[in-house]
Amino acid sequence: MNISEDRRSTLKEGEGEDVPHFTRRLIDSANQLVRMGRMIGHLDARGPRNGPPALVIPGFLANDRTTLELRRFLARDGWRVHGWGRGRNNGAYEGMLEDMIARLDAIRGDDKALLVGWSLGGVVAREVARAVPDKVRAVVTLASPFSGHAKLNNVWPLYEKVAGHPVDAPPVEQISDKPPVPTLSLVAEKDGLLAQRAQCGLPHESDRCVKLPCGHLRIGLSRPMLRIVTREIADFVPK
Repeated sequence: MNISEDRRSTLKEGEGEDVPHFTRRLIDSANQLVRMGRMIGHLDARGPRNGPPALVIPGFLANDRTTLELRRFLARDGWRVHGWGRGRNNGAYEGMLEDMIARLDAIRGDDKALLVGWSLGGVVAREVARAVPDKVRAVVTLASPFSGHAKLNNVWPLYEKVAGHPVDAPPVEQISDKPPVPTLSLVAEKDGLLAQRAQCGLPHESDRCVKLPCGHLRIGLSRPMLRIVTREIADFVPK
């Protein structure tokens, strides 16, 4: 499947700010249910032992099982891929960046690591890269709300209830400006949870923005989408 050039873009200010309709959210959630079998398998590191290191950070209410199929695809592409190893992501918390940096140090050896974050995981990945750019090869975000105001989505009330803090005042500072490493944002065009504006950002907020014809959950679970994801990463990030 080819991605046409008109999907390689960054939104202008004010574009793509519509919060997805609730119906689209239901459709998006149903896509996860039909792919639950892809979350079965071991959670240890995958890929060639001498492959460049990669760390995958799950989104809100997700865990390393949620990202398992994504990590399989990255491993097949030659990366030595690790999960974040912290169970379910219940939102930002004090000390989260320090925990992620320690995890990064544990998996990367003397090499720089690729950070891949899905949804909220991408927001965390960008901040880790901002804190320790010398340890990060590049950041890839999948349907991540790193740009614009914090309520460009329809799940923020649930986030506040679970995480225990206002969505616009998290314990981990979120900065929209691009971290000082190569940054690729992959956008779910049919996202049922997040506005496109939040995922793509303004021109100075990422190096490349590529829109994929899928929803929030299919971007990391659908095999046709994952083939595109790994192809875009291979094109953007040198090993």
